Amino acid sequence: MIAALVLGGAGCAPAVRTPDRGELIRGILASTVQLRSEHEAGISRAASGVVVATHFASRRMWIATARHFLEPSRPQQLYVRLPGQTTMAPATIAFVSGDRDLAIIETEYAEVTPARLKMVTTLGDEILLVSFPWGQRFTVVRGVVSQIEAPAGELPVAGPPRMVSATVSYGSSGGGVFDAVTGELVAIVESYRTAKVAIPEMKDRVLEVPVAGETTVIPAPLIARFLVESGLSNYVRR
Repeated sequence: MIAALVLGGAGCAPAVRTPDRGELIRGILASTVQLRSEHEAGISRAASGVVVATHFASRRMWIATARHFLEPSRPQQLYVRLPGQTTMAPATIAFVSGDRDLAIIETEYAEVTPARLKMVTTLGDEILLVSFPWGQRFTVVRGVVSQIEAPAGELPVAGPPRMVSATVSYGSSGGGVFDAVTGELVAIVESYRTAKVAIPEMKDRVLEVPVAGETTVIPAPLIARFLVESGLSNYVRR
């Protein structure tokens, strides 16, 4: 039932016009946000997110991000900031997935354009990953779809992406992975692999450095399904 709803919506959508480079980047940034969490103990955390649904009449919008950004569960205040702005708007947790590293944040509507989801990618497809590493300025990183989601033993060439080659760091969880040609959202960042590096001059200190090209993602079909389960399917971009 859920899959039929998602595929039906995609089938009825008009053909997507390929934007030029400047238009593509502006469109991507229009759905990209920075997230911050402030805990009572004075602990703050940073992440990234993508606007995936809006409802102008109720002046609300919904942002997809990684669930682990909100963990451990404790009293916290969430904030959202758009690229290029200095002020942050308060936000709340709207929905949290019980079996996926996925959550939806709700906040007041702003001048944004929700991302359009792309359900299928091909190995080697070029992508642009947009996030806010270390809670600072937004960064655009180029890469390719390097792994497709599939059961063990299968060798798929096309399907939902599972890994991309773009290298990320702390603060990039929930960042959008966009098709570099159409600007459609193919996934959001879930995690990245790190390696421990010892510094000879600092024998008591070990750094964890991101491993290049090993960024796992949550693909668009899972995001779309979660939006249906959360009752937001009527507010997504077609």
